[in-house]
Amino acid sequence: MKTYLFRAVIFISVYCFPFCQGAAQDMAMPINLETALAIGGANNLTIQEHQLRQELALANLDKANEWWLPDIYAGLSTHQLWGTAMNSDGAFFTDVNRQSFWGGLGFNASWNFGDGIYKANAEELRSEAALYQTTAEKNKALLEIINAYYDFLAAQLYYKSYEHLAEQADNIAQQIHVLVEVGIKFASDELLARSNYNHLQVEMLNARSDYYRKSAQLTRLLNYDPDIKLLSIDSVLVPIEVVSIQGLVMPFDSSYNRRPELKHQILLLASLHEERRTTTTGLWIPELRINAYSSYFGDVFAPIDPTSEINAALVWKVPLGRLISKGSLKQFDARIHLQQNQIEQTKALVNEEVLSSKDLIIVYKEQMNVAQEGSDYAELALDQCIQRQQLGTTRPFEILVAQEMFINSRLDYLKAVASYNKAQYAYYVAIGNNL
Repeated sequence: MKTYLFRAVIFISVYCFPFCQGAAQDMAMPINLETALAIGGANNLTIQEHQLRQELALANLDKANEWWLPDIYAGLSTHQLWGTAMNSDGAFFTDVNRQSFWGGLGFNASWNFGDGIYKANAEELRSEAALYQTTAEKNKALLEIINAYYDFLAAQLYYKSYEHLAEQADNIAQQIHVLVEVGIKFASDELLARSNYNHLQVEMLNARSDYYRKSAQLTRLLNYDPDIKLLSIDSVLVPIEVVSIQGLVMPFDSSYNRRPELKHQILLLASLHEERRTTTTGLWIPELRINAYSSYFGDVFAPIDPTSEINAALVWKVPLGRLISKGSLKQFDARIHLQQNQIEQTKALVNEEVLSSKDLIIVYKEQMNVAQEGSDYAELALDQCIQRQQLGTTRPFEILVAQEMFINSRLDYLKAVASYNKAQYAYYVAIGNNL
């Protein structure tokens, strides 16, 4: 994956989470998007499945190309007859004792040029189509990994935000306790602050469980060791620009020409047209049959003498069903029409993906800017409330409201950035680029 496809701020050293304890902490694996894509490209089971299907298509091509190779045989045979035998003119002979021995080498070959050539060409087109299908499925799998990674990173950062707020709430509760001891604050203020601290701890545990779910999903997609905890080394979630704004005006035809899904469908259509020729042009091409052998033949086992034979035939097959009802031709025509329909459906899907991802980029960019502004306001308000608390001029419920507003605006921003980045990659693939 090209490094310009994402930009993120990376810690110089990996920070450890409080929830990565004991053995789980020892087995935490640092990861970022580039690492996830590299591991996913090598280990993802969906990608591996389509790579195996591509190998199967190549094996089918090798099998189809064997049509012109003869069958070679070699061996020994004996023949023994006792009793009554019939002569070629219809006379019967009794008390016959007939025996013979044959040992030699030969081959049988049948060249059906009408089927062999066109079916081999069709398999070659299918094997090429399988290559594009593998690329298309790889793009889908890597897009799923990208989406899972950004959800995982957002959950991780969301947990960190709650951890920070819980630490703040604990400090505030301790400060209020001191003020209650000297008679400046009411005991109810301390109780409210302690309740807020416990509430934030519960929310932090909820965020941790969400992190675990997202980590398990990403681990599955990467086909990685489930005993290892994933730990993103991206300290912040920043918007990226995989596709420039100018790229949003790219014509749909350009996307059609670059999408591997369409290339796959078009090659399958070409293979059907090629195979269809077995019922048109190939019908008039004869089949060549040759059989030859060289052996020793005679009594068991002497006397035996060398003998050889060759037979050749040039045969035209005239299937009356093809000439009268044209069933095979109609089958191919129906499959071709179905494939053409598949191509149109794929084009419609490409149109949808390009339009939706482009619109999502615009919407999420606006949402991201609004959420950023709201997050900055909420953070500033929270800082001021904490400063007033230190001066003893604020009430605990004001800090509670400020913390709630901050965490909600923080979540809005993280979701917007994650969605924006996912839409960037979705549009990058939609217009025909490969991951």
